[in-house]
Amino acid sequence: MSLRGTGRGGPLLRTLETLQVLGDSGFLSPRFLGTLLPAARKFGSTTAAGFAAAAARNPNLPAVIDDAGTMTFKELDEATNAIARGLRAAGVGPGDGVGLFARNHRGFVQAQIALDKLGANTLLLNTGFASPQLKEVCAREGTRVILYDEEFHAIVEGGASDHVGFLTWTDSDDVSKRTLEQLGSSHDSGPIDAPSQPGRTTILTSGTTGTPKGAQRTMKRQGVDSLVGLFGRMPLRTGTRNLIVAPTFHSWGGMHLLLASQLGCTAILQRRFDPEDTLAAIEEHQPQILAVVPVMMQRILALGDDVISRYDTSSLEAVCASGSALPGELALRWMNTFGDNVYNLYGSTEVAQASIAMPDELRSAPGTAGRPPRGVTVRIIDSEGREVPQGVTGRIFVGNDNQFDGYTGGGNKEIVDGLMSSGDVGHFDENGLLFVDGRDDDMIISGGENVFPREIEDLLADHEDVVEAAVLGVPDDEFGQRLKGFVVLREGAQTDEAGLKTYVKNHLARYKVPREIIFLDALPRNPTGKVLKRDLAQ
Repeated sequence: MSLRGTGRGGPLLRTLETLQVLGDSGFLSPRFLGTLLPAARKFGSTTAAGFAAAAARNPNLPAVIDDAGTMTFKELDEATNAIARGLRAAGVGPGDGVGLFARNHRGFVQAQIALDKLGANTLLLNTGFASPQLKEVCAREGTRVILYDEEFHAIVEGGASDHVGFLTWTDSDDVSKRTLEQLGSSHDSGPIDAPSQPGRTTILTSGTTGTPKGAQRTMKRQGVDSLVGLFGRMPLRTGTRNLIVAPTFHSWGGMHLLLASQLGCTAILQRRFDPEDTLAAIEEHQPQILAVVPVMMQRILALGDDVISRYDTSSLEAVCASGSALPGELALRWMNTFGDNVYNLYGSTEVAQASIAMPDELRSAPGTAGRPPRGVTVRIIDSEGREVPQGVTGRIFVGNDNQFDGYTGGGNKEIVDGLMSSGDVGHFDENGLLFVDGRDDDMIISGGENVFPREIEDLLADHEDVVEAAVLGVPDDEFGQRLKGFVVLREGAQTDEAGLKTYVKNHLARYKVPREIIFLDALPRNPTGKVLKRDLAQ
């Protein structure tokens, strides 16, 4: 009998589940724990601890594979020891603020590890920033050093020219450039002492409706329940090859980089996402895990069967999706093409993980966010703070051990009975599956009726001629607000605005039919795949 992911039963069953799940993941191996525990005592639950433990355990195995080649665990550990000493000589110490402005590659990984080893506070910067955003965020967060890819030099000059800077990636061989490798080359690469205090990582919220906030998180040691909950509902284990194409500067990609380090996995990184290059990387490197945001799945499927069939993707055991809503239709199309390997995590930068949907749940209830894993509590409450009945939509509140410490500019998410607001509304169905109905602040009141755009967006996305859709409310003199839709059509689509309106009217209440539908070549998105509705509104 498998107990994976149940989270139910008395103490004996929970103990058996713990042993089964952690045993299956390889976490209980004496050799694994014998290296991870000392590293965790030194560096906490950080990438530094995970990769240092892997270097002690398997020094010559590949730690990172990227556009520049392969680094072993030993090479990565020694390089980051030297870089940490170089940064310390440049004035970076425990508690100092450092901005990291880089894409997915070894430079990002080296910078993160070195800063963890120093106990510095890392600010992960969005690679879509322009100079004004960079300047505003760096000033607000109090950084004075910035580590960045050379391609962002002009942006850094315009927004952070007063910062001490080092390059995390450069395509030139100019030895005069201040790179991390150059910085570390003149320093000792031997073991480094533990920092006097642990560092903190600040992740910026998506900023789809305004300036992104800084969500700060201290890297706490994860409890057993958190590990069992995650590993019980996602087939994660030690020593796999993990292709991380979700941006590592954001929560989802960053979480997978941290997991890869903690589990001694090989992290495969690509500086820029390209759908066919991703398929080629899967064939070449044979990863078991693929970490994506849903729009990446959509763009891979858009290549078509002729292109997809050229590549061997049979190594994939888990395609882990998060970062934005995963439409049920997209999950089904992916699994019909690549097999039943989709695992969808619902959460946010602030609340961390809330629920995980496994492939069988996505098959039986497309669009579900799954079930809360062990160690997580999810409740649906009304505006008075009372839990609502099954099937009734209310505000989603979450409790776990991994939530953020608060916004750096002050403030926090609303807390009710120790649970934190996710900012979304949703409901549980009769089988205990969670469904996210939309953003709490996305609700549109049109003619006195409450409408959540997510329901209409998902329906439009299910249409055979539609690639993706977004719906928002715009001012209306008669109804207060009216619905406006934005749709991307498939090549050769036969439908038109009238046809899509009729389609919505045949499936939903009349007041949920958009008054107008605009056709676009693509929806505006941020680097993590979330639709920028503020751009649509403008």
